[in-house]
This record gives sequence, C-alpha cells and structure tokens, in this order.
Amino acid sequence: MNFWKKMKRSDWVFSTVLLSLYGFFANCRPAEPFLTPYLVGPKNISEEVVTNYLFPIWTYSYLAVLCPVFLLTDLLRYKPLIVTQGLFLVTNYIILCFATSLSALTYLQFNFAMVTSTEVAYFSYIYSVIPPERYQRATGYVRSAMLTGYTFGATLGQLLISLADTSYFHVNTITLGIMSVAFCISLGLPMPQQGMFFKKKVEVSTDTLNEVTDAFGGETDLAKQATGACCDWGNLKTSGKQMWESLKESYSSRRLVQWSLWWALATAGYGQVFNYVQLMWDHIEPSTTSSVYNGGVEAVCTLVGAAAAFSVGYIRVQWDVWGELSLGVFSAVGAGCVFLMGLTSNIWLCYAGYAIFKASYMFLITITMFQIAVNLSMECYALIFGINTFVALTLQTILTAIVVDTSTLGLDIVTQFLVYGGYYSTISVLFLLQGLYTICKHCRKSAEETKTDRPSSALKDKYGSEGQDLGSQSPPPQNIKEQLAL
Repeated sequence: MNFWKKMKRSDWVFSTVLLSLYGFFANCRPAEPFLTPYLVGPKNISEEVVTNYLFPIWTYSYLAVLCPVFLLTDLLRYKPLIVTQGLFLVTNYIILCFATSLSALTYLQFNFAMVTSTEVAYFSYIYSVIPPERYQRATGYVRSAMLTGYTFGATLGQLLISLADTSYFHVNTITLGIMSVAFCISLGLPMPQQGMFFKKKVEVSTDTLNEVTDAFGGETDLAKQATGACCDWGNLKTSGKQMWESLKESYSSRRLVQWSLWWALATAGYGQVFNYVQLMWDHIEPSTTSSVYNGGVEAVCTLVGAAAAFSVGYIRVQWDVWGELSLGVFSAVGAGCVFLMGLTSNIWLCYAGYAIFKASYMFLITITMFQIAVNLSMECYALIFGINTFVALTLQTILTAIVVDTSTLGLDIVTQFLVYGGYYSTISVLFLLQGLYTICKHCRKSAEETKTDRPSSALKDKYGSEGQDLGSQSPPPQNIKEQLAL
C-alpha cells in the first residue's frame, strides 16, 4: 500500500505505469487475428459480404469520426476518450460473441471505428501528464507495452486454437474478459489539468478558490472564470488560432512535407493490406478446411517489425540526402511483397511476403516519425500526427470506395492485392526519382564547394608553408588575386 501511494505521488511513474498496463490489455486481443475465419465460419457470412460490404463500413466510419474525435481529445483532456475507447472495446466483443444479425455486425464496424479513432488520445495522453524530460522514457515504456500486449494476444490466440482446440467463440469471450480489465484500468488514469491547445485561461488553486468563495458568501466571477475558462468561446477561438499557426509553421518546411507525403501515401496502402490480408489467407487456404496460423504469423510479423524499427536508432545515415531514396527502395520491396501475396497460391509464401511487407513499413514509419518530430514542438507533432493520419485515411477511403465497394468496382480479393501492389509501385517510383534528384543535387553542390576551396589550398601550398603567416610572404601575382576575387 505504501509503495502504491508513493508511486501515485510521483510526477510521471504512476501515470506511465497505468497507461502502459492499459496499452498492454487493450492490445492483447487473442481473437483479432481470427476475425475473418470467425465471420465466414461460425457467423456464416460469405467472403464477398465481408470483403465488399462489412469491412468498407469500418473505413467510412473511421473517416467520419476521426476529426471530431481528434478535436474532442484535446478539449476534453484525453482521459474521457481513453475511457470511451475501453468501453467500445468491451461492446465490440459483446457484439462479436452474441450478435447474429447482419445489421448488428454492420454496427460492429462503426463501433470498431470509434476504437481506432480514439487511439490519438492514447498516444497524446502521456505528454500532458509528465514533464518533457521524461518523454523519451515514457514513450518507450508505453509503446513497448502495446507491442508486448499485441504479441502476447496473438500468440495466446494461436495456442488456444492450435493446442487447446478452443472454439472461435470462446476465444472471443476470453478477449472480452481482457477488454473488461483494460476498461477498468482506464478509469484509474489521472485526469490531466489541461490539453495542449485548449488550455485554461485562469489557473487558481483549490484553497484560494475556496477562500474567495467563503469570503464573498457564494460563487464569484473569479470562480466561474476558473471553472469554465476552458470552455468559453474566447478560449476556443484562441486555441483554434494557435492550432492554425502551428500548422503553418510545421508545413513551411519542404522536407517535412515530403516525409508527411510518404507517411500518408504508404499508411493508406498499409491499412488496406492489413485490413484484408486475413481474407487473402482464407482465400488461399480456407479456414473451414485447413489449419489456421493467423495468430502465430501476426506475432512473428510484429516482432520482426519491432526489431526493424528498433534498428533505426543504430543506423547512421545522412537522411537529408539518402532519406527519399530509402523510402523509394523500401516501398519497392513492399510492392513486391504485395504482388507476391496476390499471385501466390502457397500460404507460407503469402505469410513470408506479409512479414517482410510489415517489417519494411514499420522500419520506414519509424524513420519518418523521427524525422518529422525531431524539429517540432510536442504541440506541433500532435497536430501533424492528426493531419497525416486524416490524409492517410482519406486516401484509404478513396481506395476502398473505388476498389472494394460493391457500388463501384467491387473487385475480388486477389485483384485487390494486385491493385495495392501497383499503388505501392507508384509510391516507389515517385520517391526513387525524387531521391535520385536529391542525391545528384547534393553531389553537384559538394563538387562546387570542393572546386571553390581548391584555389585557396593551391595558394597556401605555393606561397605559405604550414605554420607560417601567409601575409609575411611576397604578394601573389595579379592574376591569382583576380581568381580569388572571383
């Protein structure tokens, strides 16, 4: 008990521990890698309905709620949105366990869109309750907890199905219990005093406020201002102006725009592959007649991707020069993997292609996020994160509406993956060309600087030896003076 009280009094340990625990349990979902087999198997929904009707609803709903949730996250100071996410995670698996109608499963897609849209609150919360000098350590703990939870959940799901012969229904009920634990943990998170943009105008201590109230025999204007300042129109207007200035400042950098462009383009394609890869696996080897290893594959892919992302911290590269070329090369690798997944009939080749694709994406997105964040304040970074996510989701929605939705092309899963491979190939060509241009420009600039330095070096060799004052030598001929002047 004394340890718990001591930890609670700490500036950052208590919040970080609770948020890490929440991240572990909220991402520990043993049933998630087996969603498609569960829908097309026990729920008896056709692959075409899942592909061309149910999954697109999630994309459209996610886009519809992302902006309001992003603004409410800061206005409501993060914790209410994290609690909301925990609640929707619980209802998500209640629906999966007990709903049978198509209309209920249609609502399930909107419910899960609320879960994914509130992730911005989880990622931003920690920066509002701890001092800046603890950002790096706290971020590492929180992300490690998420990764550990996801890997443990996928592994547990695979073990339950392969070794314990557990039904998909019971795996979902176990996941429901874990989500209930996550929801209970979210209730204990401390409430931040203010958001990053929507901040209180007047900050008055509780003791001072009580003294003023007692002295005047009721609620004063000061009390009203202190309790309602964060919600008045003037504060909203000021906060909106601050957000706009931060946005202009951030996107004034050409290099930041280029990294953000890759982030948005690649994340849209990754989202499509991630959402529909289970359908591809089920197409190659139907879950109703074959053993399913989705959980094991997801666990391995996450670990490989995490190792690739971790390696970024030990790579010493001049990213201003080689960054765009790296984006182009690894995007080409991703394109090849997506084409492999779409064209192969061997499930293990498809698994391998997905592992390499996910690792290359996590490697590049880590570099991209670091390059964007390195010269931005935390407020600007949170804003850029939200904007880039919104652009990526908009592109993903366009892809879904054209390629997947039955009201347009309504392509089968194999053709979809060929389209996604072509999409990544386009990204690769775009950044390869830009990267080659940047490298040529850098080499030309370096050559010009070397050429400019050469006359002074030659002059030193001819008229002054090392350790001697060049001014003590006889003056150089006029033609050399003219060269130096030029």
